Amino acid sequence: MVTIATAKQQDARRGNMSVETTEREKGETSEISVLKDKASAVSTHVTINEHSKEEQISNIPETVDDFVRNFLQKIGLSRTLDSFEREWYSSAQKLLTKPLETASPAEGTLILPDALTHKQLLQFELQKVYSEINQLKQKVLCAGDNLVKMQRDRDQQQLQWQILLAEKSHAMQDIKRLKKRLSAYEPALRDLDGKYEVALRHKMLISLESERMQNTLDARLSQEKSQNKTARSIKKSTAQGRSTARNTKDTEFPICSTPLNPQSIRGNPEEQKKQSLFTFSYSIKAHTLPVSCISLHPEKNVLASASDDCTWKLWALPVSREKVGQMVLTGEGHSDWLSSCSFHPEGTKLATTSGDTTVKLWDFFCGRCVLTFTGHSQPTWGCSFHSCGHFLASCSSDKTAKLWDLNSQRCRLTMRRHTASVNSVCFQSFSNILLTSSADKTLCLWDIRLGVCTASFVGHEHPCNHAAISLAEDVMASCDTQGIVNLWDMRKATSAISTIDAGPLSANQVAFSPSGKLLAVASSDNLVRLVNVASCTVCSLSGQKDSVQCVIFDHTGGAVMSAGSNGLINVWN
Repeated sequence: MVTIATAKQQDARRGNMSVETTEREKGETSEISVLKDKASAVSTHVTINEHSKEEQISNIPETVDDFVRNFLQKIGLSRTLDSFEREWYSSAQKLLTKPLETASPAEGTLILPDALTHKQLLQFELQKVYSEINQLKQKVLCAGDNLVKMQRDRDQQQLQWQILLAEKSHAMQDIKRLKKRLSAYEPALRDLDGKYEVALRHKMLISLESERMQNTLDARLSQEKSQNKTARSIKKSTAQGRSTARNTKDTEFPICSTPLNPQSIRGNPEEQKKQSLFTFSYSIKAHTLPVSCISLHPEKNVLASASDDCTWKLWALPVSREKVGQMVLTGEGHSDWLSSCSFHPEGTKLATTSGDTTVKLWDFFCGRCVLTFTGHSQPTWGCSFHSCGHFLASCSSDKTAKLWDLNSQRCRLTMRRHTASVNSVCFQSFSNILLTSSADKTLCLWDIRLGVCTASFVGHEHPCNHAAISLAEDVMASCDTQGIVNLWDMRKATSAISTIDAGPLSANQVAFSPSGKLLAVASSDNLVRLVNVASCTVCSLSGQKDSVQCVIFDHTGGAVMSAGSNGLINVWN
C-alpha cells in the first residue's frame, strides 16, 4: 500500500512537474512572442524617415535589455536571466558598433540592438549629412558669385569688343580717306621730285661754273700783280663804284693775310709735356637743362654758356680753387633751345643761335638783344665772328651757311654746297677763310670775299659734328658721330694727316689749345679726351657725370672747361 501510495505520489509529482514544464514552455513561448512583437516595434521605429528631424515621437519604448531582464525576473526565470545577462554583456560591444541585422532563418536567432545606441549612430550620420549639405551650400553660393562675376566680365568684354569694332570701323574709314588723298597727291609729289632733281643738277652746274670762274679769277689776280700803278687805281675805282652800287651801308671785306696769330704767344710752351697732369678743380651749376655750348671771352676770364632752357649766362671764373664761379649776366629772348654762342672780338657783344631758326646779337652795355637775323628756314647750329668784328657767320639745318653784315644788318653771302645739315662754322684768325662741317661727311673752306668754296675735305665715314682751326698752325680738326677725330692740313685738300679713334660713342666738339699742341675732344661717353697733335697720344679727363657736349681751353692753355647734359660746367687745371 505504501509503495502504491508512493508511486501515486511520484506520479502526481511527475504530473505536477509536467504541468510546470508545460506552463514554463507556454511562458517561454509567450515571452518569445512578446520579444518578437518588441523587435517588430523597434524595427518599425528604426525605419522612420531620417530626414524628418522636426517630427516628435509620442511613445518612447523601453530599453530592450531592461525589458527582458524585468520580464524574466517577474516570472521567476532566474536561470534564464543569468544566462541572458552573461550573453548580453558579452555581446554589448558588438551591438554598439554593428547596425541592426537580422539573422538568417537557419540560425534561428534574432539580434536585437540597443535603441538608444542605434539612435545615436543615426543622429551622428544625420549630423554628418547636414555638415555635407552646408558645405555643398557654401560651394553653391561661391559658384553663384563666381558665375555673376564671370557674367559681368563677359558683359564688359562684349562692351569693349563693340567699342573696338567701332574704332576699327572708324580707322578703316580714315585709312580709306587717307589713301584717296595720297593717290591725289602722288602726281604733285612726282612733279616736285622732278623739279628737285632739275634744281640739284642746276646747282651742281653752278658750283662747277663757280669753281671754273674761281680758277680764272686766280689767274687774273696773278696777272694783275704785275701791272703798273695806274691799272691798280683804275681797278680800285671800279671796285668802289660797284660797292656803292650794291649798298652804301655794306662793310668792305678786309684784305687779310694769314700771319702767325699773336695769341699763340700766350700759350704755355710746356703744355705738351703736361698732357696728363690736368686734375679736376671745381664745378659750376650753370643750368637746369643740358648745356649745348660754352665760349670764352677774348680777354677776360668770363665764360658764356648756352642751354636748352632757352637762356644764356655769363660766368666770372674764379682765380683760386676756393672760390666758385659767379653769374654776371643772363639773357632770354629765344623761343626755343639755344645751340651755340660766340663772343664778339671786342668782348662787348654775344651772338647766339637757336632752334627757332634765328641768330641774335646781344649787347652787354644795353643788356638786351640789338639785332635779330631771320634768314634761315630751319634751326641754326653755330656761329662765328670775323676777326674784324663786322661780320658774323652762321650755319643751319637748311644745308646753308650765311654771312651777316652787322653794319648793314643784312645777309651778304649764302654759301650753298653741302647736301645735308651744316653743323659748325669757324673763321680762321686774321683771314677771310671760313671752315664749315656738315652731316654730309665733308668739310669746306670758303673765301668770303669771292663767295666760293676753295677746298673740300672728304674722309669721314659718318656725319661730322664739329670742326676747328688751330691758332698757331695751318691744321684743322674735325669729329664725327662715331668718335673719329681727323687732323687735316689746310694747304692740302687730300686725305687726313692722322686719325684718332675717340669712340665708340659720338665726339661732339673739338677745341685746340692756344699753342696748337693739344686738342680737346668732348665725347658722349662722359669723358674729355686730350690728344697730343704731334704724337696722337690720347689721355682722358674723368669727372663729368653725363654726356659732354662742349669743351674749350682758357687763354693760357692751363685749364680745360667742359659742359654737358647735366647742366654743369667742369674745370680741370
